[in-house]
Amino acid sequence: MTIEIRAIREDELPAWLDCLSIGFLDRPNIAGIVAEVLPHWDLARVWGAFEDDVVVGTARTWATELTVPGKRPIKASALSGVTVRPTHRRQGILRRMLEVEHAAARERGELSGLLYASDYPIYSRFGYGSAVQTAAWVLDASSTAFHDAAGGRIGSIEFVATDEAAADAIRDVYDEWRVTQPGEIWRRPIMYLDDVGHGGVGWGDVWKGFLVVHRDDAGDLDGYARYHAQAKWDHRQPRSTLTVDDMHALNGDAEVALWRYLASVDLVTTVRAERRHPGDRLPWLLTNGRAAELADAGDGMWVRLHDIPAALEARTYERTGSLVLEIVDRGGGAADADERVRVAIDAGPGGTRALLTDQPPDLTIDAAALGAAYLGGTRLRDAVLAQGWDEHRPGALADADALLATRDAPWCSTFF
Repeated sequence: MTIEIRAIREDELPAWLDCLSIGFLDRPNIAGIVAEVLPHWDLARVWGAFEDDVVVGTARTWATELTVPGKRPIKASALSGVTVRPTHRRQGILRRMLEVEHAAARERGELSGLLYASDYPIYSRFGYGSAVQTAAWVLDASSTAFHDAAGGRIGSIEFVATDEAAADAIRDVYDEWRVTQPGEIWRRPIMYLDDVGHGGVGWGDVWKGFLVVHRDDAGDLDGYARYHAQAKWDHRQPRSTLTVDDMHALNGDAEVALWRYLASVDLVTTVRAERRHPGDRLPWLLTNGRAAELADAGDGMWVRLHDIPAALEARTYERTGSLVLEIVDRGGGAADADERVRVAIDAGPGGTRALLTDQPPDLTIDAAALGAAYLGGTRLRDAVLAQGWDEHRPGALADADALLATRDAPWCSTFF
């Protein structure tokens, strides 16, 4: 069997999507999807694995930015649509597609790769680590109120039409917010159109819901919430569920006002907010903190570092430390060889230098462990347990763990 890995041509997109649909056990409107995505996809980043003229593997990426500790955005590559035909599994096709993409990402100057893992065990083999946790918050709105001291005024909330102008408005709020939140990423323009129900129907159901915004005292928009609801009546009493699809605010007052509003909607007894920070302060806003519970908590976005020295130098550190890290990358090069990179790090709140070096390492770890710990939310001491580590200097793991950790955990609300 001869497999060729390359970027697809426009006329090959339907076959590529057909292979994707096989992998994800779906049968969408492929012709409709082709028409919708062609204006938005960069086909140079859409990889196909070909056996003769048959697409047997798929992967694609899009350019984004990742906000790292220190509130600095870096260039990143968002990976999605990864499949291999069931008839061609266990033949190294996935590894070869990722090797091609990782090499292309380095050429594009993208410091990191990002993904959401459909199957947990797969991607650590290729240097991706679970870096951001996510959860839903479920609020029993009928059994609590909000503390007066929490602030927020429902009177500052207003409805807006879900049109293209609304997409622009929420994009402005989101873009201002996302550079303040480590772990968050830049969203493509088509995402905002999807968010307000104007992105197309090829992938399935169109979003149909409500959009409210918050304005500050000067009348400027500083927060928004998108939501939809499922009506339910039990013993002739309203028991509807309101699902928050996306909510962001530029300050605490706007955030609390949005929560107050969502919890006060008539006929609603349950508010479920998706893709939220597991450490959300929602319970602390409530007179009955038990009314808010975490659900579906687990791994969210995974991170891989394509340019390790540049990525380490790009973020800030809350502690001072110096060490030489040796990183073993089992997914960055040839399938029969591990790549090893040694980086000398001299980091601290005042600035950081991270340079390739030939010095003896203090600590050897797997690339996936470094990716997991990079944003500060996953402890390195935990991430190394999957592949192991070699401590060449006593205490080096504890030093590296403390250096990479941050006070506040990262969060990514953007699924792709």
